[in-house]
Amino acid sequence: MPRKHVLLSAALAASLLVAVPGSGAAADTDYTLKIDATKKGAYIDDSMYGVFFEDINRAADGGLYAELVQNRSFEYDPADNASYHGLTSWAPHSGTVDLADDAGRMNERNRRYLKLGLPAGVINSGYNSGISVRSGQRYDFSVWARTDQASTPLTATITDPAGAALGDPVQVQVRGDGWARYTGTIRAKKTSTTGRLLVTGGGAGTLRLDMVSLMPQDTFKGHGLRRDLAEKIAALKPGFVRFPGGCLVNTGSHYGYDAPNFERRRSYQWKDTIGPVEQRATNWNFWGYNQSYGLGYYEYFQFSEDIGAMPLPVVPALVTGCGQNRATDDPALLARHVQDTLDLIEFANGPADSTWGRKRAEMGHPKPFKLTHLAVGNEENLPDEFMARFTKFRDAINAKYPDITVVSNTGPDDTGGTFDRLWQLNKQAGVKMVDEHYYNSPSWFLENNNRYDSYDRNGPKVFLGEYASLDNRYFNALSEAAFMTGLERNADVVKLASYAPLLANEDYVQWRPDMIWFNNHASWGSASYEMQKLFMTNVGDHVVPSTASATPSTQAPITGAIGLSTWATAATYDDVSVTSASGQALFNDDFSGTDAQWTKSGRGAWNVVNGAYVQSDAAAEDTLVTAGDKSWRDYTLNLKATKQAGREGFLVAFGVQDTGNYYWWNLGGWNNTQSAVEKAVGGAKSTLMTNGTRIDTGRTYDVRVEVRGRHVALFLDGQKWGEFTDDKLAEPFRQVVTRDLATGELIVKVVNAQDNAARTRIDLGVPVASTARATVLQGRPDDVNTEFSQPIRARAEQVRVASSFTHTFPPNSVTFLRIRSRS
Repeated sequence: MPRKHVLLSAALAASLLVAVPGSGAAADTDYTLKIDATKKGAYIDDSMYGVFFEDINRAADGGLYAELVQNRSFEYDPADNASYHGLTSWAPHSGTVDLADDAGRMNERNRRYLKLGLPAGVINSGYNSGISVRSGQRYDFSVWARTDQASTPLTATITDPAGAALGDPVQVQVRGDGWARYTGTIRAKKTSTTGRLLVTGGGAGTLRLDMVSLMPQDTFKGHGLRRDLAEKIAALKPGFVRFPGGCLVNTGSHYGYDAPNFERRRSYQWKDTIGPVEQRATNWNFWGYNQSYGLGYYEYFQFSEDIGAMPLPVVPALVTGCGQNRATDDPALLARHVQDTLDLIEFANGPADSTWGRKRAEMGHPKPFKLTHLAVGNEENLPDEFMARFTKFRDAINAKYPDITVVSNTGPDDTGGTFDRLWQLNKQAGVKMVDEHYYNSPSWFLENNNRYDSYDRNGPKVFLGEYASLDNRYFNALSEAAFMTGLERNADVVKLASYAPLLANEDYVQWRPDMIWFNNHASWGSASYEMQKLFMTNVGDHVVPSTASATPSTQAPITGAIGLSTWATAATYDDVSVTSASGQALFNDDFSGTDAQWTKSGRGAWNVVNGAYVQSDAAAEDTLVTAGDKSWRDYTLNLKATKQAGREGFLVAFGVQDTGNYYWWNLGGWNNTQSAVEKAVGGAKSTLMTNGTRIDTGRTYDVRVEVRGRHVALFLDGQKWGEFTDDKLAEPFRQVVTRDLATGELIVKVVNAQDNAARTRIDLGVPVASTARATVLQGRPDDVNTEFSQPIRARAEQVRVASSFTHTFPPNSVTFLRIRSRS
């Protein structure tokens, strides 16, 4: 996932879409929609829409993986998170409690265990507010234990925080000084979201514990996954599941688990995650916590099969991304990872008597998992280094498994130098499918419906593996829907697409927006979930050609004030001036006095020092200060800028309306790896242009920005750096039509992302039944689904239709009409 900035509000974005006729209450806007129902467009694969699962926001442990005990094997470590230790989420109850890491361990991958000086006990607090149990439900307790006595009584009880039992306890006798697994079942007598697991040992001597587990018996298809989350994913009817990441795959060390001196900060490597769960490693998670691998490759394949989806695993390419940007140069290690990938295909598809197929069969699945697609790498920022390694994987896979589609990628953004170079290399290498990722503002999605119209029909196919509009408000979902109509229209190029991320535990959020939210007892779909579900369950088999009229709109010139900012950098600005196109002075500040002309955001440390404006806090981010008039247009901004210290360069803003709506020239961004012009609408940014400019510390740069109408030219030290014309229209009325061959229905999909109703004359050109089924999503742009309120839900209707008819699509709505043809 690329570095982007979180959306503040979509409300202003909505207001910028079109010129609304008149004032006051919204009015109808007239459109036409012509459908050529006798013709056939692009074929749409059954796998068009899918889901991307990454263990981010506690999506696995504490999420989809149903285990209720946190840190069950005592492997949490400061290397995972500075606040962690081996007893994180555990508390002593009585007696002596010690953490051990010695030769008495259960196995090399499960290195730490607990020693209780008896009588003694410990309490686990689970996730969120505690362990969630429901009255009448059964929970399977298990523990690996050994005792230095002939026999030691062990008791496990689910309690409330005060210690009162919530169910009957499990009582077992631990016998002997060898590790053995002990089990029992607890039936909850009360419902609670704040439960605790109390484990106690009686008698004398020392009791050793490891792999303490509490799993609900009621899991999805009995396969150990939390039922409500799995069912919400299954309800999408996804065509594929991309897993396990994401940044988990291409960050950290790519070396193996070589105990005892293994690197905890390691990339996700599939062989660590299969076999008996007590023998699997745990690992640092890129998103700042520990991952247990209880949800591993076998479980991912099993889940994909359970929901009828194509599995699409991602393996490391030995080039790190997600801000790390390092290439591992070790031919032997590369050869090992290539062989691991071949072994993965055998694990998924090989016969039960093959080396790795036998491993799968031993885990309970003799039949193959039918793997057809596999991705190598994720969002690499070193194009040439990545492609050199990717082709090693691709060539080895093609030689042994020619039917496997090997997927490449284009880095973390929708445009720019890395994106362009990777597309060039992918085409040159004859890659079959390329993965694009981008997270942008709602306006970007409304402006870029035609993104794939001009893609090479004979080039690599596109897998849109990660995309989202940067918030979970309903307006964000509307903008995504408008964009998705363009994906379907271009289904001959865009073969796969998945919103990202999929899951978020509300108490452990590293990234937003997310499709499905949850805590320890409830889950709910965001507005984007409801939108994705509508599209994913009404795809159709092929596109039907159609055209629609556009929304009447007038584009005004770029207007706005100016601004200065920094990001994790200390910088100095001086001699700031603004002149009109005719040469009239609009603003000047040489900082010989105070900074009274500037409005501060409250971030950073801005002060006038020795006749210059200095932001001295090298850790502060997004320190924007602004000056001037919001009505300024057709002007030239000049200034001098000097980086003093820090990770990046400096940011020069123009067209500033407020702190969420502006343009800025980001010089030395992304850890001083590239520069770009970004546009913020409602707080969410999209990139308009990029190049590889870096900023030198201590060097003073002359910066000039010329704004003329909607055209902007940028100059650095007197040389033209770049120019652009921001003239894309954020079209709120979008549509696509497909046909469902099984039912014979036309599926007319219309997005109306504006406050006006869309009165639309629809011409089908063929005789149809007199009524049609309509599914409608409608709401206010700022509506958000929560645990307690879900205002965005689909509703079903019957509507009157004919070969030519008028239908009014409500404001801020998405409507799917299923119309049966009489022919």
